[in-house]
This record gives sequence, structure tokens and C-alpha cells, in this order.
Amino acid sequence: MKKFSYTVKDEVGIHARPAGLLVKEAKKYASKIVIDKDGKTAEAGKLMAVMGLGVKCGQTVEVTITGEDEDVAYEALKEFFENNL
Repeated sequence: MKKFSYTVKDEVGIHARPAGLLVKEAKKYASKIVIDKDGKTAEAGKLMAVMGLGVKCGQTVEVTITGEDEDVAYEALKEFFENNL
């Protein structure tokens, strides 16, 4: 299991466009990817679940990656968050 925390810098938070890109990125990996915000969790591969977290600019999420390709997924998702959110 690998984890990282990220504070969202996008001024409108995780809205439809970046959420869609996040889901697309998460689906590239066999590992289970879960996003946690204030005790609410969502699987990163499910668009409505990710948007349902209501993540705003300045809020911190924790991403947990568990599975066979977690090392590769960890690096890719960490980079994705830094470049897109």
C-alpha cells in the first residue's frame, strides 16, 4: 500500500474536466486507488464518486493505492495531481 496527500491548487477544485482526466488516469492501473477527503472516500475510477467528494481549492485529499502495480500507479498519480490539480 502506498499513500500520498495532496492539497488541491486548481482554483475551482476537482470539477468535471479534471475529474474525468483523473478517472481516465486511474483506470490505466490494476491497483485499487481510493481518494479520501475529510473521512469521505471515493474510488478514483468512478467519475460521480470523485465529483461527489466536492473537493475545493485549498483542501487536502489523501490518495491510497493498493495492488500489483501500486509503485508505478503511485508515481504516475502523484505526477498527475501535481500537473493537473
